[in-house]
Amino acid sequence: MARVKGGLNARKKHNRVLKLAKGYRGARSKQYRVAKQSVMRALNSSFSGRKQRKRDMRSLWIVRINAAARINGLSYSRLMHGLKLANVEINRKMLSEMAINDAEGFKKLTDVAKSKLA
Repeated sequence: MARVKGGLNARKKHNRVLKLAKGYRGARSKQYRVAKQSVMRALNSSFSGRKQRKRDMRSLWIVRINAAARINGLSYSRLMHGLKLANVEINRKMLSEMAINDAEGFKKLTDVAKSKLA
């Protein structure tokens, strides 16, 4: 049986990693060993970054809702509690959109929350 040399497969593997490292500075984009470490770290960071983005968006929505609620004379927590008592099931993303684009509708929701709290 003939001997099989692994050069082609190694080259393909190296090129795959170097292609992912394109745009990195210095040895990170040229040398396989350094590029492999950088790419592994980057892929790991991108995974955790996708989780972090969800947390960041939720906190941004809460900040926007709080600002709009305070304009209408309520704090964020009292608004959310009032809406829960009124059985208004609307998520924070939509509340945030209403706070920005539909001030009258948001005011009606704050009035509903105030009436349930009183």
